[in-house]
Amino acid sequence: MNKGMLISLLVIGFAVALPTSAEEFQNPKANIPPKAAPQRRNAGEGFPPLPLPATPLRRSEKKREPSPPALVGNITFSETAAKKAGLTWETTIIDIEKWVNFTNDQLGQRYRFVGTDFSKFSYDPTELPIIYFTGWKPLPDFDDATIAKMRQYLMDGGTWVVHSNCGRPEFNQSFKQQIKRIFPDRELAAIPTDHPIFQAFHKITTMRVRKGKEPWVTIPPVLETINIGTRAAVIFSPIDLSCGWDANANPIEGGVLYDQGDALKLGANIVTYCLAEYQYARFFDHQKVYHQADDKTRDQLVLGQLVHNGDWDATPHGLPNLLKTMDQSTTLHVQFKRVPVDPEKADLFSFPVIYMSGQRSFKFSDAAVKRLREYLDNGGTLVVDCVIGSSEFDTAFKAAIKQIYPDREMKDLQADHPIMNFVYDERKVNLAPLGKQLDPSIHSPQLKAIEVDGTIRVIYSPLSMSAGWEQLPRAYDKGYSDEDSLKLGVNILMYVVSH
Repeated sequence: MNKGMLISLLVIGFAVALPTSAEEFQNPKANIPPKAAPQRRNAGEGFPPLPLPATPLRRSEKKREPSPPALVGNITFSETAAKKAGLTWETTIIDIEKWVNFTNDQLGQRYRFVGTDFSKFSYDPTELPIIYFTGWKPLPDFDDATIAKMRQYLMDGGTWVVHSNCGRPEFNQSFKQQIKRIFPDRELAAIPTDHPIFQAFHKITTMRVRKGKEPWVTIPPVLETINIGTRAAVIFSPIDLSCGWDANANPIEGGVLYDQGDALKLGANIVTYCLAEYQYARFFDHQKVYHQADDKTRDQLVLGQLVHNGDWDATPHGLPNLLKTMDQSTTLHVQFKRVPVDPEKADLFSFPVIYMSGQRSFKFSDAAVKRLREYLDNGGTLVVDCVIGSSEFDTAFKAAIKQIYPDREMKDLQADHPIMNFVYDERKVNLAPLGKQLDPSIHSPQLKAIEVDGTIRVIYSPLSMSAGWEQLPRAYDKGYSDEDSLKLGVNILMYVVSH
């Protein structure tokens, strides 16, 4: 059973016994007023440079800025919009108050939250990098203008943190409907326990959760995300992040809540993750994609990029940057181009080299497995990159290649293989900071391959190359340094083109 299925079963198991009507459920958290009314604003002051590194340091000194920067916006519906939709919408403040205060204490910062609504919000991530949203009733349909603005805010680098107050299924279902309207082309899916969110500040492998007055149960942490590039831009908890509510002393009938201590640690991790990814988020949507000049004297080598359901294009700027580097650093007088390829279709055979990347679990259809085997047996080459060193993709790809070649094993390429110094001498490499921190013993490329009749047909890098190809400020890359990523990529593509 994969991680996504396990999480779905856990959440369903907690929710099945809850009342299905929002009118039947009374939320005691809704009756607690904020300690201090949050400030409202919709534009004006900009967000200052973020002080935290990817792995924040605990600080003993206290900052004394006269006006702490607003980091999180508690966003909801305006009274006018609520009346127009025919609903009495309610939200709570106690969780965000405790969450922001606890996180400030943990990180040694003085951030604050502000109140806003969808009609007043500026949709500018430089003013509010994080927006927070919670509820327990079914959501109304967002209007088309709000859908477009929310999508742009998230694409421009903002992060939307959403949690289900009391873990109510009617809220969960309605939120998933609205997020599907915002991102019909992206999947809201569970993340594994080794995701950076669960290790950004506190190392979280399990959390305690309680349904009503039933005994506490320990489960893996449950979060679902929508990714933009390699960043989790929407972070959704279908279980109540009960930062301001002690479900141990005050259980809620009809509620599903995390333990308060566990929830606060997870909240601190979420803020840390968002801060660490802020610069990457701001650069991502504005990165220029390289287009080679139209030079008719050149032959054209077209690379196919395999389309699949595991975030197949999480590093869209990577391959163009690599091809630009090849053009500038080699004597191969070839014009390069990439084209998305469906593995089930016959045009697969038009490409001498197929590139594949991903960061989530995926599965090939039987038709795709058969066609890929035919492609490789007839001289094609598959170059595969595990984006940011994702464990989900790594597990899924190893299972998929076993379906394609059940009779062959991927073997490690040794440091003396010709690929390692085909153009550049890459027998020794440096890793990105996080990769170096996780395994300082790695000093040579970690490549795996399958050979057919003495020729390499599959090359797989479990450490990310494409994240380095993008040359963006990325905090959570378990791969090679930018420079070595590009050089190693040039070596691999030049080798397979030449062989």
